[in-house]
Amino acid sequence: MEFRHLGSSGLVVSEISYGNWITHGSQVEEDAAIACVHAALDEGITTFDTADVYAQGRAEEVLGRALKGRRRDGVEILSKVYWPVGEGRNDRGLSRKHIVRGVEESLRRLGTDYLDLYQAHRFDYETPLEETLRAFDDLVRQGKVLYVGVSEWRADQIERALKIADELGLDRIVSNQPQYNMLWRVIESEVVPVCERAGLGQIVFSPIAQGVLTGKYRPGQAPPEGSRATDAAGGRFLNNRGLLDDALLERVQRLVPLAEEAGLSLAQLAVAWVLQNDNVSSAIIGASRPEQVRDNVGAAGRRLDADLLRRIDEVLGDSVQRDPELTVSPPKRP
Repeated sequence: MEFRHLGSSGLVVSEISYGNWITHGSQVEEDAAIACVHAALDEGITTFDTADVYAQGRAEEVLGRALKGRRRDGVEILSKVYWPVGEGRNDRGLSRKHIVRGVEESLRRLGTDYLDLYQAHRFDYETPLEETLRAFDDLVRQGKVLYVGVSEWRADQIERALKIADELGLDRIVSNQPQYNMLWRVIESEVVPVCERAGLGQIVFSPIAQGVLTGKYRPGQAPPEGSRATDAAGGRFLNNRGLLDDALLERVQRLVPLAEEAGLSLAQLAVAWVLQNDNVSSAIIGASRPEQVRDNVGAAGRRLDADLLRRIDEVLGDSVQRDPELTVSPPKRP
C-alpha cells in the first residue's frame, strides 16, 4: 500500500480506502462485510469511509463492529452528514442541530470517540454556510472531529466555504469527496483547480463506476446474478447514469486488452487511472467479497504512462461526462 497526505493537511491516508456505501447493512450479509473490512486491513488499507445515511445507520454499525479491537490510532475513520436519518424536520441538512446530533450518533454507532474526517455530504441551500462552518469548527475544538471536509460540492461552494472560514478564523475544510472515474470527469475543469490552489485533496468514490469498469457488464447480455445492477438501488443508479448502455459497455470491453498490456485487471486499471491525478489523495473502493478488495489493491503504486492514458481516452471518446454542472445538491424544499 502507498500513502498520501490529505491535500496539504498533515493527515496521511492510504491511497486506496475502503467504503461501505450500498453494501454494508443492506446488500451484503454482515459476516461477508466484516470479512471485506478485514481483507482491506490485511492489504494495508488504513482509511475507511462511511456515512450516517448508508443503510440508515446500519453501515456505520457494521464498520464499527468490523474495526472493534483494532488499534484506533492505526486507522482513519471518515463519515458524513446531510441526508435524512430520521423523520424529524431537523433530521437532515447542515444545521447546527443536525450536525451536533449527527456526529454523536455516528460516534455511538462506530464505537469510537472521534472521527478523523467529518464531511458535509452535500451542499445545503437552506442553512447559512457560516452556521455549518461554525458547527464543524466547534466539533474540531471539542476533539470529536480532527478534520472537516465536503462531498460533491461545486467549485464556487468550496471557494465560499474557504473565504468564510478565513474571514472568521474557523477551521478550514481539507478535502472534497466527489464521484470520479474514467467515465465521470466533471471535477477536472473547475473543482480540481480550486482545490489545488487551496490545498484540498480529493477522496474520490466510484473509481470503477459501480462495477461497470470491471468489464463484468457486457453489451447485449443480462447483468450477472448478484451484481449491483440486479439490486434495486444499484440498478437504478446505473441506469440513471446511462452506465448500462450497450454502446458504452462495448467501449469498456475495448479497454480490457489495454489493461492486460499493462499487467492489470480492468478494475485495477480503473483505480490506478484516478490515482494518476495528483489532486487525488485516496480512491474509495467497495466490495461484496474479500477477493474484490485484494484485486483492487493491486492498483496501489502503479503508474500509467502517457501513451496508455491517451489510448484510454481514444477508446472512451465522447462517452466521458465532463460538464461541471452535473455536480448538484438538492434544492431548497418548497
